[in-house]
Amino acid sequence: MIHFLPNAPGAAELKILRSMFEARKRVFIDLLHWDLPVIAGRFELDEFDMGPAIYVVLSGEDGVHRASARLLPTTGPHILAGLFAGLCDEEIPRGPTTLEITRFCLERGSSAARRRRDRDELIHALVTFALRAGIERFTGVAEAAWVRQVLSFGWRCRPLGAPREIGRRMLSAVSIEIDEDTPALLERCGLLVPSSGRETYDVFR
Repeated sequence: MIHFLPNAPGAAELKILRSMFEARKRVFIDLLHWDLPVIAGRFELDEFDMGPAIYVVLSGEDGVHRASARLLPTTGPHILAGLFAGLCDEEIPRGPTTLEITRFCLERGSSAARRRRDRDELIHALVTFALRAGIERFTGVAEAAWVRQVLSFGWRCRPLGAPREIGRRMLSAVSIEIDEDTPALLERCGLLVPSSGRETYDVFR
């Protein structure tokens, strides 16, 4: 089940978001050893979770997290502009039709095959959200190995600058153009959506 969840006071009390913040700790802190804040020893949240974030979450029928990503408006504070502007060799893409993808998270305890299916379903969900909301572009910062995967997905994606070593990690920034052809481009490169993923549960009000 796909959830599109806007950030709002009390949103962190939702079971699906609690499960997501727990998964983020397991992946980004316990596995990848990123230096990030931890709440109550269980949840990974940072300052960008306090603002107008949007969460796209894939869960099981029991509401337990399988995959997720956070979207940040580029008209306000976001990670590329605030922390990694030096990764861009050109002007940083911003505007009301540009969102930044952050915290792309796949459940650590899932099998490799399950993570691959969840990854594909989450990417299609991000594109679905963009097309519904009039979003024309995603930006993002990631380690070079993950960026190479992102560039291979078939959508119109390009680096915004050469990879740079920051804090012992090789990082790169990318821009991804989204239009009505994007779902077909993804499927042409093998990113297929399970039939169960085509029905979404949209909790926007």
